[in-house]
Amino acid sequence: MKSMWEIRQQADPSTLDLYIYGDVEPDGYDFWTDEAVRSETSANTFRAELDARPDVRQINIYINSYGGSVFKGTAIYNQLKRHPAHKTVYIDGFACSVASVIAMAGDEIVMPRNALMMVHNMWMYAQGNAAELRKAADDLDKINEAGRAAYLEKAGDKLTPEMIAEHEDGETWLTAEECISYGLADRYADQDADMSGAAEVLKKANLNLEQRIQVQTSLAAQLRNLVAGHESDAKPAGKSNHIYTLLGGKQ
Repeated sequence: MKSMWEIRQQADPSTLDLYIYGDVEPDGYDFWTDEAVRSETSANTFRAELDARPDVRQINIYINSYGGSVFKGTAIYNQLKRHPAHKTVYIDGFACSVASVIAMAGDEIVMPRNALMMVHNMWMYAQGNAAELRKAADDLDKINEAGRAAYLEKAGDKLTPEMIAEHEDGETWLTAEECISYGLADRYADQDADMSGAAEVLKKANLNLEQRIQVQTSLAAQLRNLVAGHESDAKPAGKSNHIYTLLGGKQ
């Protein structure tokens, strides 16, 4: 089984196989250990792996990903674009969101007839006053324009800014036939993709979500215990109820 993110050096040192099978995630920070955590799917990891192989002349990129961090994905796209090697991208199952942007770095993009791309507007969490929220919306417009530039450069005169904007507004799934007609892919693969790998991607994504929920639930329980202990000594009016509400507890 292919790993979620893997770089393999073939017997020929001039050829490199890159598998992007999972979410593109930034480096993180472990607050419990007070240490930085290097993500195996970050642009930093990707750059280090690519720099360690200076003799590469052919890069085969296999994608089955629902996307991830637009900032890290854009950095990976740019690293591939400026690399002198010839890049061939194979969409093994799905290339969604920023994973489809990474795919646009290929000199040749190959899709089985049952593979799919998905394009949509970028999104983010925002909070603040009206001016801050308006700025967040303006920032997203600029981020979307940056992503569209990758599609338009690959597609040439087969796709207009208005067409790609319409597809992004509709969060559009594109078949291999549509991708080829729009210039977002170059040819069909010789055989259909093995979609069983998509189940593994979804399984890992669900597991990661469950783990995050468990951590958040544990933290919420600890905070409730702290609040309960504080209330047993002194009960400040109103504040504890507000905290319970934020944590999803009962008033």
